[in-house]
Amino acid sequence: MEYQDHTSQQWRSHEEPWVMRTYSGHSSSKASNELYRTNLAKGQTGLSIAFDLPTQLGYNPDHPQARGEVGKVGVPVVHLRHMEELLREIPLGKMNTSMTINATAPWLLGLYLAMAKTQGVPFATLSGTTQNDIVKEYLSRGTFIFPPQHSQRLTVDTIAYTVRNVPKWNPINVCSYHLQEAGATPAQEIAYSLATAISILDAVQASEQVSPSDFPKVVGRISFFCNAGIRFIEETAKMKSFTRMWDKLTEQRYGISDARFRRFRYGVQVNSLGLTESQPENNIPRIVLEALGVTLAKDARARALQLPAWNEAMGLPRPWDQQWSLRTQQILAFETDLLEYKDIFDGSYVMESLIQEVSSEAQRELDEIIESGGVFEMIDELKARLVKSQSERISKIENGEITVVGVNRFTESEISPLSGDEGTHFLVTDAEAETALIEDLQSWRANRSALAFEKARNALACAARERTNIMEPTITFALAGGTTGEWADTLRDIFGEYRAPTGLLGGSGQRKSSLSHLADAIRSLPDGPPRLLVAKPGLDGHSNGAEQISVAARDAGFEVIYEGIRLTPKQISIAARDEDVDIVGVSILSGSHLQLVADLIKEMRDLEVQVPIVVGGIIPEKDREPLFALGVKAIYTPKDYKIEAILKEMLEIVVERRAGES
Repeated sequence: MEYQDHTSQQWRSHEEPWVMRTYSGHSSSKASNELYRTNLAKGQTGLSIAFDLPTQLGYNPDHPQARGEVGKVGVPVVHLRHMEELLREIPLGKMNTSMTINATAPWLLGLYLAMAKTQGVPFATLSGTTQNDIVKEYLSRGTFIFPPQHSQRLTVDTIAYTVRNVPKWNPINVCSYHLQEAGATPAQEIAYSLATAISILDAVQASEQVSPSDFPKVVGRISFFCNAGIRFIEETAKMKSFTRMWDKLTEQRYGISDARFRRFRYGVQVNSLGLTESQPENNIPRIVLEALGVTLAKDARARALQLPAWNEAMGLPRPWDQQWSLRTQQILAFETDLLEYKDIFDGSYVMESLIQEVSSEAQRELDEIIESGGVFEMIDELKARLVKSQSERISKIENGEITVVGVNRFTESEISPLSGDEGTHFLVTDAEAETALIEDLQSWRANRSALAFEKARNALACAARERTNIMEPTITFALAGGTTGEWADTLRDIFGEYRAPTGLLGGSGQRKSSLSHLADAIRSLPDGPPRLLVAKPGLDGHSNGAEQISVAARDAGFEVIYEGIRLTPKQISIAARDEDVDIVGVSILSGSHLQLVADLIKEMRDLEVQVPIVVGGIIPEKDREPLFALGVKAIYTPKDYKIEAILKEMLEIVVERRAGES
């Protein structure tokens, strides 16, 4: 029988594909530039720059806090020449550049604009995004520097400057991505993100840096960066809810009459949290299905998409791994009929019901936040809610209520041919990058004009104190040879630094019944409950694992000391001594575990603290023996998802230690 196409033309559509990116950067600006140009040659249509943790947190590579972290999870950018090297032979006026940067967003944008100025590229031609959402840093990701009110001010300055001078730039990416990774439900993702946007827009209005006639342009330049999990039908409903609620909010709260400025514009990286170290080849179908959640519905389709690589739960992806993720996007866009139809969910009772359910719950949360003074006033409470949500989610994985294939079901497996030899199935960064960058920094300082630098630094400090817009003096500071650490230190001296809440109380009590047998064993210990110090050395701010271990350990009867992120090995050692702990649990996800654990053990030895250490994080197999050789008692990676088993082993280590002391 001859096939006939009965599809009515009224349902046809022909849409251009989204901007295709890969999130990348490592070791040095030169190495990253080579990677960028290679990816662009393969069909990537936009850049997504990953910066290393010292750059994100405003430290030069010679700062003690940067030790072991340089070039590990992104590219280090210290001064103007690095930005020029990073984007060599990439036309600024034609490239859409996304920069995942928050606390130091004004500085990295200032470097980008300074480079454009030296190259004679008009600011009006520049397009791209600075993430610049500091709220989610306090709640989930941890790369914050300054207190909330000062961070909000820097974001407002960036928005006001770009709307006037860089009109095609998105000065903020309100980011729900990391909220989902921290445990947020779809409704919480929407509510917390919209609350952040409201607080920022209200602050822009209050600053009086933007005229009422230009304010619609501000609303029109607000973009969002979202996450998409494996439940792609619900994720589609979430994105449709986001789209409708943003349109309604901007019209009713801010009086934006032009629908173009009310459009919900968002980019996506699909859920890296759901990628598994066990059977990592399963990550490819996960990534594809998650991509469908933000591409199937035409009326709520992402404008930019970057997909993680299959092996990101084990380490940094290689160029081939990133190519595979890029090809996945290209197959979706160019081989399938995804872009050929209008919204395929129009008229769906199921989808409309889901949208109403998610929107109603999100609106309730949003109203509560607004009535309580806004998201900046609710940071402690929202952090506690996320820890609670994450605790509930992890408990469901542990008890099998949520299935993760290859982890808690269907765990029998053949050896994967993708893995190759140990240490070759992910990228290993240049071990000499830190030393080379310190030498580069010393040379840069020696060759700049000391007079021009001091003049620019004084102007920057003056702008910070007097609350004038920070961007022009930042650009001048970049042109005068200022560095990332010097820019941040200038503002630290004026604004101070911030310690974010841990949120542990929000998750307490979730596991008491399931851990009751451990609690009984702990109550029977003759010398009282074990004292556990949970610590995050270095600059890695991803604290979900440390928080969940802390919460569960308390429910099991441990006495837990956890003071948050970014502690030095010396600070941890002093805490271990002063708190008289029985065991130290260290969490590191940035790849700097060998250096930081060695430093910690040395500091503890110097203080004569003889306490067993266990380490959790993304630890390659080849690094296990060196850590054990240093004296580490146990190592936990993402495949060790049963927190009960981890706590049981830690208790055994404590009991063994106490027996040896008696």
